[in-house]
Amino acid sequence: MNPHLTSPRLLALAGTVVLWASAFPAIRVGVVGLGLAALSFLRLAVAALALLVIAPFAGVRLPRKRDLPLICLCGLTGMTAYQVLLNWGEIHVEAGTASLLIAIAPVFSVLLAGVFLSEPLTRNVVAGSVVALAGTAVVTLAEGFAGFSLASLVVLAAAVVQGVYHFASKPLLRHYSGLEVASYAMVAGTVFALPLLPMTVAAVTDAPAGALGAAVFLGLLPSALGFVIWGYAVARLPMAASTAALYLVPPVALLVSFVWLGEAPHPLELLGGAVSVAGVVLINRRKPAAAGTRSDAAAPEPVAPRAAARPSA
Repeated sequence: MNPHLTSPRLLALAGTVVLWASAFPAIRVGVVGLGLAALSFLRLAVAALALLVIAPFAGVRLPRKRDLPLICLCGLTGMTAYQVLLNWGEIHVEAGTASLLIAIAPVFSVLLAGVFLSEPLTRNVVAGSVVALAGTAVVTLAEGFAGFSLASLVVLAAAVVQGVYHFASKPLLRHYSGLEVASYAMVAGTVFALPLLPMTVAAVTDAPAGALGAAVFLGLLPSALGFVIWGYAVARLPMAASTAALYLVPPVALLVSFVWLGEAPHPLELLGGAVSVAGVVLINRRKPAAAGTRSDAAAPEPVAPRAAARPSA
């Protein structure tokens, strides 16, 4: 067996893809037994607790006071709002379809960066955004206008707030590691989700074991472990390779959803998803680096300059 294919960094990257893809069907299982509020709070709380436990061993520093407003924005959008919107949407939208819609999140983050951070809106960014949006329209209307629902818009709203999270986290990533930013945001998101605690307590008392297991799985694996091994892999691989690997999240989510839940995607959904991913690839396309420039592999931060290219669940 090729030793490069079994290296810890590539295994970590593959694990990230599988974990984030498996989150979509796990949400479908958890939301049925726990409800929207309880699943949202439990996933955040479990992930935050796990990250707090490992924080001293992973060298996570306390954030600076001046960064707290931006951390709160990241927690409110990328954690609390994202969880609530995605869980709400998946009550009616199939897991595989949701993964295809969420894949468009990078479009919103790069557009926000262009407006507020003065990042250049190149031809690739504009063209890729148009292509990705067109693919999303195909996914949303795959079953005709009669199949269009409010739930699809809710999932798209989840993609928007995830895009805001990636945009807002970029200034933080100049001073903190990807794991630190994820930990800060997860804890902040849990605090913002505290109003859901009473409903969570009521739901847990009667929840089936499978739904509780899904909530713990989502918190420990896709959320907590997923961020840890993602940071490990990206810190040791060229950014182009790690980013490209995450384009596999939607197709893997479709496969896992089919095996776990028996969900068979509509052919037009597959086509639209492929178009959306192609648009995201185009947005992240780079010109070949000039000779003598530093390789991506030497970058210390575990998140790319366009951190938006992460279709996490």
